Amino acid sequence: MTGAQAGSISSGFQIGYAISLVFFSNLADRVSPKKVYLWSLFASGICALGFALFARDFYSAMVLYTLVGLALGGTYTTGVMLIAHEFSETSRGMAVGFFIASTSCGYAVSLALSGLALPLGGYRLSFLVTCSGPLLGWLVALLTLRHTNVPAEGRREGERFVREVLKNREAMLLIWGYTFHNWELQGMWAWTPAFLSACLALSGAQDISAAGSGARLTSMFHLMGLLASFSMGTLSDRWGRKRVMVAMAGISTACSFVFGWTIGLPLVIVLAIGAVYAFSSLGDSPVLSAALTESVKGSYLGAALGLRSLLGFGAAAIAPMVFGAILDWTNPGQKGAYTTWGWAFTALGAGGMAALMTMAKLKRN
Repeated sequence: MTGAQAGSISSGFQIGYAISLVFFSNLADRVSPKKVYLWSLFASGICALGFALFARDFYSAMVLYTLVGLALGGTYTTGVMLIAHEFSETSRGMAVGFFIASTSCGYAVSLALSGLALPLGGYRLSFLVTCSGPLLGWLVALLTLRHTNVPAEGRREGERFVREVLKNREAMLLIWGYTFHNWELQGMWAWTPAFLSACLALSGAQDISAAGSGARLTSMFHLMGLLASFSMGTLSDRWGRKRVMVAMAGISTACSFVFGWTIGLPLVIVLAIGAVYAFSSLGDSPVLSAALTESVKGSYLGAALGLRSLLGFGAAAIAPMVFGAILDWTNPGQKGAYTTWGWAFTALGAGGMAALMTMAKLKRN
């Protein structure tokens, strides 16, 4: 596949995810978030197994991965809504941090298992092992939430989406900040395994070995994201949301401008910068979510999260494809063997810079 084709598979997932997030988030304002969360998780498990069994070329991967995104969209914003109901503002940053840290944990375990499975059974075994995760997650969630009851908030007479969300300055700044943040974050996560594989291949590793090692090394970056999520979420409960968001956005933007140009340098330098990149790019994610739950009425929280998801994951859908297209453009005649990565990562940094500028305009601490 070309870089643009590979990026478009990730983009297909993000488009499906963005669409389903809007639908499920608005549904959760009217139906119990718990019901939406559990049914979405079950559906995503079935679709993931379908991907593992039937994704065998570009077109089947595109269609099936998009279906996974469509099914999965009811598990994120509904999870944030469940946490907002169960935790007060003094500890909500920590709780959302742990929730988002679980995502990084899943990424890390998935990539680590992929790195082990690829040399043993190729991509078929890798898909089968990793795509079993969502159904296991559904079983765990079913047991965890069996005694939890979170009814729909309901809306009062006179409340309108335009006034409660679109004309809410703080909420819209947080939504746009999340959109730019997602451009940088999702583009980085989509392409970092391939970038590390390219670094290893340049040092002499064989293709399949480089791919497996790239996946395993990226799983370490996701562990940094796990640490960032719960530590920065907790820190924001004490130091204030804005301070933490601005600090994380500034560091991640600097890393975006530098990371891609490190190819060819000693691997220890690449990994050191990558670890800081992984930490900072995800560190503001739980803070953005916690801050939004505190800026919008509960009756419109699902709708606000839905709009944020549409914009945020819409940007996330475009970013990997743009990244891949820039790779193709800056590496003419080098299909699959890219040696110039700096310009593609710099494009992600433009989103990080926009996020930093948006967050700096917030009035809240």
